[in-house]
This record gives sequence, C-alpha cells and structure tokens, in this order.
Amino acid sequence: MSKPKVYITRRVPVDGLELLTRKCEVQIWDDDEVIPRKTLLENVKGINGIFCLITETIDAEFLDAAGPDLRVVATMSVGTDHIDLKECKKRGVFVSNTPDIASDSAADLTMALVLMTTRRLVEGVDAVRQGQWTHWKPTWLCGSNMMYKTIGILGFGRVGFGVARRLKPFGVKEIIYNDIRPHEFAKDIATFVSFDEMLEKSHIICICCALTSLTKGLFNQSTFKKMKMKPVLINTSRGGIVQLDDLHSALTSGQISAAGLDVTEPEPLPSDHPLVSLPNCVILPHMGTNTNEARKSMSINTAKNILAVLDLTDSD
Repeated sequence: MSKPKVYITRRVPVDGLELLTRKCEVQIWDDDEVIPRKTLLENVKGINGIFCLITETIDAEFLDAAGPDLRVVATMSVGTDHIDLKECKKRGVFVSNTPDIASDSAADLTMALVLMTTRRLVEGVDAVRQGQWTHWKPTWLCGSNMMYKTIGILGFGRVGFGVARRLKPFGVKEIIYNDIRPHEFAKDIATFVSFDEMLEKSHIICICCALTSLTKGLFNQSTFKKMKMKPVLINTSRGGIVQLDDLHSALTSGQISAAGLDVTEPEPLPSDHPLVSLPNCVILPHMGTNTNEARKSMSINTAKNILAVLDLTDSD
C-alpha cells in the first residue's frame, strides 16, 4: 500500500518533518525563501496533504492544481487569511492551523515593541553606532514610562490576554480592552470598553485582534483623529488592520507619538517606504513567533494535524 503524499512548501524545523516522513511520502521545497507560485502549482499535483505557510495563497487555482486527492491544507500559522476557506469547504478539504502555540511568543514581542517605542531604544542603539553618544544630557532621547498609564488592547484572545498579564507588573493605571464581547476571564485584569473609549483614553494601544472584514483598515485617518492622548500604537496582529499612509501622517503630524509594527501590508515592506526612515516608528520583519520553542511546536502540530486528517496517528 502506497504512502500518502505530502508537500512541504518551505524549510521548516525538522521535528515536524520527521513525524511526516515516518508515514508519508514527503517532498519539500528545501529553501528559506518563498517557493515561486508556478513551481508550487507544478509540484502539488496529486498530493494528499499540504504543509504550508502564510506566504502561500491556497485558492481555487491551487486546489485545481493539487487535484481531487487533496484532503488537508495544514498551515504552520495562526492566521488563515491566505486560505480560501469557503472553497476548501466546498471541495471537502480540511483546513488546520496552529492557534494555541505561538501566543506567548507574540505577547513577548508585543511587550518588546512597547518598550522599544516608549523608551526610544532603537534611537539609542543608532546613536551609539553612529558616534552620537557624548556626555550625559538631561533632555536627550527621553521617552516615557508605563507607570500610571492607561493601556488599550484591541482583541482579548490568547495574545491580548498575555499582553495584559505582562503589563500588570509595570504599575500601569488601568488596562482596558475592546473585543466583539466582554470576556469573563478578563474581569480581574482588564475592563471592557467601547472602541471609541479605548481610542480616547489609551496612552498605549496594542492591536491583538484577527484580520476580518470588520478590522481591515480599521486604523485609518478617522481613527487616529479620535485618539486624545497621542498614544503609542503597537501592531503585532496583521498588517492589513492599519492603513500605513494614514499612520505616516499621524506620526509626522503628532497625532500619535510613536508606532511599533511587527506586521505591515505589504510584506516585506520596501526599504524606501516613508515609514522606515521615521525615528518614531519601529518596524520588525514579522518576528512574532520567532522563537525556537514556538517554531518547533508549530512544526510538530502542523504535521500532527496532517496525520490526524489522513488517519495516520498512532493508536496510543
């Protein structure tokens, strides 16, 4: 009996690869760079499972190329906005992701961006490297602390809750959040408020929500005008939630004091984009899950999801 065929679209941690190779015929695009679309479509013909990343668009064209034997699309990511879920459902193709694994890594990185922006740490590193560090100056590179500040969190799922837990020891005044609805588990750490109230009261706003039709482009010129405290804006969720041109205007006009972005639209952001050169904008290359622990677990769980759908899990 022949083994099921699985295609892996990138070089991934070996832990998941080893699980699959025991029970499947595995082919892999063994490279750190994104597989060209044409090559992907040529290589997936006749497969039973696909181990993909957020960089691969799984749409009708892809499903046609893979053919009727495809049973599972397993993405090594939390987000699934690169997958046409309706089309997969119509064809009876299972879709899986890895939602529970990277939350702590993403929350850690959100906190890192909060500190990098509020304390102007990147400017400090640049000053040392550029020979601008001379004698101590009382007003040079002064940022702000978090003590007695109001922190707003949009989206209070695993990442949002994790950010709140990490913020509490900093002595913040209060943590407020907005989500589709209030959460019972949040009552001891944060207070539910309307979206507009969060914008008006927050000194720091962390975007931790999913990208949906409701949140796409949500942070735009109109939204920035509602911010009364000239806050720091942090986005570790999805780039499409923030309109970058409007963000640039808000940063240069002083509507908001700084921004920390781990995600942008497009990705990668061109190095000559106007935001890149702003001293009050810190941009990272989508590093939210970039820990060895998270990536290992994501690889293993993606492989396990494929094996479960293909009914190849160990009986014990």
